Amino acid sequence: MLLQINNISVVYADVIQILKGVSLSVQKGQIVSLLGSNGAGKTTTLRAVSGLLKPENGKVTEGTITFEGRSIQNQAPETITRLGIIQVLEGRPPFEHLTVEENLRVGTAARTCGGWKEDLEMVYHYFPRLWERRKSLAGYCSGGELQMVAIGRALMARPKLLLLDEPSLGLAPLLVREIFEIIQRINEEQGTTIILVEQNANMALQIAHYGYVMENGKIVMEGKAEDLRENPDVKEFYLGIASSGAVKSYREVKAYKRRKRWL
Repeated sequence: MLLQINNISVVYADVIQILKGVSLSVQKGQIVSLLGSNGAGKTTTLRAVSGLLKPENGKVTEGTITFEGRSIQNQAPETITRLGIIQVLEGRPPFEHLTVEENLRVGTAARTCGGWKEDLEMVYHYFPRLWERRKSLAGYCSGGELQMVAIGRALMARPKLLLLDEPSLGLAPLLVREIFEIIQRINEEQGTTIILVEQNANMALQIAHYGYVMENGKIVMEGKAEDLRENPDVKEFYLGIASSGAVKSYREVKAYKRRKRWL
């Protein structure tokens, strides 16, 4: 098992508990999707793995996180990065006054080995648009281009485990599909293990191997992605599809979420 999260609880500022006994596992080479509504604890779970709780005054108070058999809970972010765990943050903030290519090369900062030119070619292979924009300042890129920069920069670090936080946020549907197809190709062709936090459950479950559903800081459901896609609760509460197969309206989905049978 590449990553094992065992019964962790996370508290911010010694007062606010966000995660309550969360357990999940990720096998090498998998895409694992973490689904749930806003505030469910998805991003906090990623930050617990990447060490980014620490700068925000958060910590794992119970349970363990092991990566390749090594305990990593509450370790410094730079220590975890050197182990090969790289997080792409929600909102895809660039270094605005650097070019696209300079932003990509920032991803090599934690590496001890060379060969960055080959990795740069690999990134341009997946994101040809970045090749066209390589000399442009990142501050002038579109939202979709910035998402490509963020993922490309993470790939330059040669991650063993890539943590993607809401890669579809704010993007047009056609661009979302393109980004997800590229994520799937990276997994298949590079063998990169990925944890994908995403509110677009339909797209996430199309490319994932396994999935977990979070609500109120807890894992409430898990299973193979194809099983979750067919699960009536997931269809009803996350895909907006009624048992009859009809698509629900947004207002109806909100009403159904208030009476989730697992809460």
